[in-house]
Amino acid sequence: MRIGYKVWLVGGIPIAIAALIAVAAWLLLNEAERARDGASLAGTIYRNLVLAMRARDDYVQALPGDRAEHAVRFAETAEQARNDLTALERVARGSSHRSDAAAAYEALTRYAERMRQFMVVTAKNDSLGAEMRAHVASLTKLTAQARERQRASNVDVVASLTDKDRKLRAIREFVDRAHELRAQIAAVALQELQRNYGTNWDAISNADTALTRGIAQLRKVADEMAQMLRADKRQDAAQELLSLVTTYVILVAGQPDPTTPEPTEGPRRVRAGQQLSEWADRLLKVSSTGQRALQDEVAQLVTYSIQANETEQAAQNVAIETLKLGQRTADAFARRAPDEATAIINDSKKLSDAVDVLPISPLVQTEIIDALDQWRTRLTAATSGLREQNAMMADMDVTAASMIEGARSLNDIFAGEAARISGVVRQILVLGATFGLLLGGIAAFIVARSITGPVKSLQQDMLALARNPLAGPIRHAERRDELGAMAQAANYFVTEIGHREAALREAKDKADNALAELRRTQADLIQSEKLASLGQLVAGVAHEINTPVGVALTTATTLGEEVKTFSALAAGGQLARSRLDHFIERMREGAQLLFSNLTRAADLVHSFKQVAADQVSSDRRVFDARIWVHELLTSLRPVLRKTGHTVTINCPDGLALDTYPGALGQVLTNLLMNAVTHAYAPGVVGRMAITIDESGPGYVRIVFADDGRGIAPEDLNRVFDPFFTTARSSGNTGLGLHIAYNLVTSTLQGRIEATSTPGSGTRFTIVIPTRVDETAPEAETVPA
Repeated sequence: MRIGYKVWLVGGIPIAIAALIAVAAWLLLNEAERARDGASLAGTIYRNLVLAMRARDDYVQALPGDRAEHAVRFAETAEQARNDLTALERVARGSSHRSDAAAAYEALTRYAERMRQFMVVTAKNDSLGAEMRAHVASLTKLTAQARERQRASNVDVVASLTDKDRKLRAIREFVDRAHELRAQIAAVALQELQRNYGTNWDAISNADTALTRGIAQLRKVADEMAQMLRADKRQDAAQELLSLVTTYVILVAGQPDPTTPEPTEGPRRVRAGQQLSEWADRLLKVSSTGQRALQDEVAQLVTYSIQANETEQAAQNVAIETLKLGQRTADAFARRAPDEATAIINDSKKLSDAVDVLPISPLVQTEIIDALDQWRTRLTAATSGLREQNAMMADMDVTAASMIEGARSLNDIFAGEAARISGVVRQILVLGATFGLLLGGIAAFIVARSITGPVKSLQQDMLALARNPLAGPIRHAERRDELGAMAQAANYFVTEIGHREAALREAKDKADNALAELRRTQADLIQSEKLASLGQLVAGVAHEINTPVGVALTTATTLGEEVKTFSALAAGGQLARSRLDHFIERMREGAQLLFSNLTRAADLVHSFKQVAADQVSSDRRVFDARIWVHELLTSLRPVLRKTGHTVTINCPDGLALDTYPGALGQVLTNLLMNAVTHAYAPGVVGRMAITIDESGPGYVRIVFADDGRGIAPEDLNRVFDPFFTTARSSGNTGLGLHIAYNLVTSTLQGRIEATSTPGSGTRFTIVIPTRVDETAPEAETVPA
């Protein structure tokens, strides 16, 4: 028998038992589902009833403008509860269940009807509340009008007081000046008597001086008095005063005869003085009378102002009490307290009595009292409606309690029935599962014994084949069941794996040979690149040395001609002193020229020799970075002179390096040649810079920068790859930067990175140790 049939047999027995259990459980679960549906409906009904009661409470507590939303919510939840009760009647099996659902339906209908009546009464009360608020607003407006009228009256009183006070001050000033004028007239008369009846000349002279001052003071007082009269628009009185004062002063200022006891003009002076005094007395009397009258008027205005302020304050108190009554009414209705509303009605009567005795406009007073009466009438009706609402709410609460209790009872009944049926289903499932598992376990044991034996044999053969692929084919391949098919497949896989392993070995050998050939080719290309750099160095040597050597050769030839000419003149006896001096001067110039050019050639040879030795040698030495980089640029000067580019060097003095100058020179040469080749378009002259400085303890940073066209972003990450070049058509191999990268990271034990912005140039940053470590160059950590 195939394994599949055996497995079917093992699984079929429990399945058959499970099917029988499922049929029984299905029948019972239908009943349980019906009971759960009833319990769910009862729970939903309970929840909707609670929501309806909450919607009623929200409706009661909401503002009049917001009650429509809660009324709609109440209607929706009540309708949903009625629909659920109808459905619950259909689900219920027993007559008692259906009668309980019908009773709950009738209670809900009665509750909804009471709620409709409650809404009608509430709408009426809301209308009364709106009218009451309108009357409160009218009362507030009327009291505000009363206050505004009283305030306007107060403003007029204040203006009158201000004007009367100003006039009173002016009259008081007139009185003060009149008294001062009378006093000054008396003083002048006294001084005149002292002058006229003095006993000696000294007394007369002193009295005369005092009289002069008194007359001046009299004129000053008279002038000030005249100005005050003109300001008061009393031009005639001012003119009369000045005329009297002038006459009196002229008479008094005359010089008397000491021998004459009574001056001849004495009577005239006396009359003039009397007239001036009488004028001052009249003015004083008139001003005093006006002053007393103004003082009486001011006292009356002050009394009226006090009474007006008291009236305004009383009107203000009426407005405040009106607002308080409105707030108390709102609070009482919010707390649904009709007794408090009744107390407010009684307090409003007291407010009407207070308004009735206010000394305000009768029209405004009547309107305020009418508004209070109308407000009190609405409040009485609203209080009656509030009592009716409270009675309705009490009846609704009783009905709601009955509904809630009925819904809870229905929920408990259906939930208990569902729990009982579920218990029966659980017992059937437990017993059936136990019997099925026992029967299925016995069948599974028998079938497993018929399968595990051949499987273990197959496992042992597979392990032996894994240890030794040549162990031979797996047994039981002749079986006609699944195990035989597995053995045949395993034998086929082993054969295929052997063939593929042989093919992989052959491919690996070919790949190793190709890799070795690639490494030889790379080494040849790197050597070619180094020889090309050495060839450029030799060309530079030849070009640089050619100039001073050529100048020295020309100078030597010229000196030879001078010697021949000088020898001929000396042999002929025609040598003059001036000619000798000329010959000596030419010899001195020639010798100096030969010395300077040959010295320059020797320096170039020494510099080129050192650079060439570094490039062809891999020796390590200690050297000064500044001197070394100048020697390197000297060897590259022909290339720079040909292109016109300039290179600036920034390097501190005394910076010593203990490394491989040949490798470092190869790196900088490759960077400079890369910039000359790729950074600038033909005919464009650029600037390059080499900056060398310390980068932390034991490390040096070398920055090579140009202002050329830059490197494209997509090429920047590939510049150090071997054979990558953008100018292969010009004969470039793409190994320059790759060689520089390898020399920096391996020989010089450092790191190199490139940054570039298209159109703004390229920057290569090299960080190497000042002293290379020959023991473990690959493990060196280079700081950023």
